[in-house]
This record gives sequence, C-alpha cells and structure tokens, in this order.
Amino acid sequence: MDVVCLGILVADVIARPVDAAPFAGSLGLVDEIEVHAGGCAVNAASALVALGLGASIVGKVGDDLFGDYLLGVLDERRVARDGVLRDEHAGTSTSVVLVDSSGERTFLHVPGANSALTEGELDPELLYAGRALHLAGALVMEGLDGGPFARIAADARRRGIITSLDTVWDPTGRWSRLEPCLPHLDYLLPSLAEGRALSGRTEPPEVAAWLRARGVRNVLLTMGADGCYVAGGGFEGRVPAPLVDAVDGTGAGDAFAAGVLYGALRGRSLESCARLGCAAGAIASTTVGAALGGKGAAGVLELAKLT
Repeated sequence: MDVVCLGILVADVIARPVDAAPFAGSLGLVDEIEVHAGGCAVNAASALVALGLGASIVGKVGDDLFGDYLLGVLDERRVARDGVLRDEHAGTSTSVVLVDSSGERTFLHVPGANSALTEGELDPELLYAGRALHLAGALVMEGLDGGPFARIAADARRRGIITSLDTVWDPTGRWSRLEPCLPHLDYLLPSLAEGRALSGRTEPPEVAAWLRARGVRNVLLTMGADGCYVAGGGFEGRVPAPLVDAVDGTGAGDAFAAGVLYGALRGRSLESCARLGCAAGAIASTTVGAALGGKGAAGVLELAKLT
C-alpha cells in the first residue's frame, strides 16, 4: 500500500447551479441534483488510485443505504476498504452541496458515523500499512480530533511513514484542536481560509510561518484558482494553478492532496509536488463531483508541465 487515508467518508447530494437560496416556503429550480461519493478520505484515495498508486481507507460508515453506496463505489474505484467499519447506531455522514455558477461550493453537513470513530477502534496493522498516512478531514471527527490524531501522526512518524493532514472548515470555531498534530506533520494542506482561522494571521507568508514555527515541515495553502502558497523544503512562494473551465470544485482540495503525495512518494521537489497538486485539483474541478475525470498520472503531469 502506498497511502492510507484515515478520515471522512461522505455521501454528497450535489445541487447545481444554486446562486441564491429560494425564500422560505417557496420552490427553486436547479439543473441537476446528483448523489456522489465524497468526503476527504474517499476523494483523496480515489484520486491516488487514478494516479496509479495503491490507496486504502480507514474510517466508518453507517449500516444504511448511503453506507452501502459508499462501499460499492470504493470497490468500483479499487480503493481498499478493509479498514472501513460499519456503525449500527450512527448514520453515514451526508452533505448537501450547493454549487453556484462559478463552481464555488457551500455545504450543509451531518457528521454522522465519521464523528463516532474512536482511536480504540483502529487496527494498527491497517492504519500503518502504507508509505504515507493521510489524515483526511480533521475537525469534523470528534472522536479523533486533538490528542488522538496527534498520537497517530507521531506514531506514524516513528515508523518512518510520511504524514499529511487536510482539514475542513470547523463550524464550531475550535481550531486549536489541530495544534497538537502540527509538530508531527510532514505536509499540512489547508485552504488559505482555514490557515487564517487556525493561525489568526492574514497574509499567506504569515500563515505559513506561524504553522511552520509550530513544527509543520511543509505547508501548502490552497487558494482555488489562484493556486497555492508553499513554504518548506527549500522553497517558498506561490505556485499558480493551470487555467481550466471549472464546473464543480467539490473534491478539488482532496485531489490537490493526492497530487502532492504522488509527487512526494516519487521524490519530487516541494515545488513540483505543489504543481502536481494544483494540476490534479484543476482537473477535478472540471467535472461534477470529486473525480479526476478519467485523467491519470499522464494527464496530471502534462497539465503540470512536468512530463
């Protein structure tokens, strides 16, 4: 196994385009409403497999129809799911994703079974089976956020495993729960907005410096169509995103993480890893749902101009 993704599995109900909510008690029309497999762990693992790597997921779904659906999708995508548990008491996590005409997303989220996963339920043989461990979806995993994630990342580091973490927006504002993890991360991959909320800083260099001062080796702040800001590994600066016709940004950040890990596992420089991440994220934004649209490593390398 190349990468183990410990994190959230979500059934995404995607409606588009939604440029404004209808007023209370009325009805609004949209072009599409579709159900897709989502969640940071699912999206990242799917993109990693599309890039030609072996990926597995450790997480939890409910014993319900959405859980059945997600497990079926993982099988179709050749993502190993031996580490996915089923919970009879907590439903599968679900998001309603409202996508506007520009591709920007707004989420309504039920944490569900993701929040019920605890440290004691994790099988170390499955958790530490890869060359990299990606913590995917921190801050909506109540049973793991804070100390448990920090202990897991530290243990992975001791085993010589590359560690990375991607957070989601914390609606509770308890950003400090992430801080115990920071000294044990090789790659931290938040959005710029998430980095600002965590650090209290505004400008990308200041946000990155705050995070690196707390032990993160490499910080990559995603900025959508503006690419990303990178600091660490002998490189600091902005890496632009390729120009594409964006349709839906769902999962673009997770594809970015997959591109970065793909580069890291192949010994690429930090700048090259960021370019691969931006290319993978850009490709993911050209299709509805979180996917690489059938493009594998060759397509990402070409868009990143690293062939």
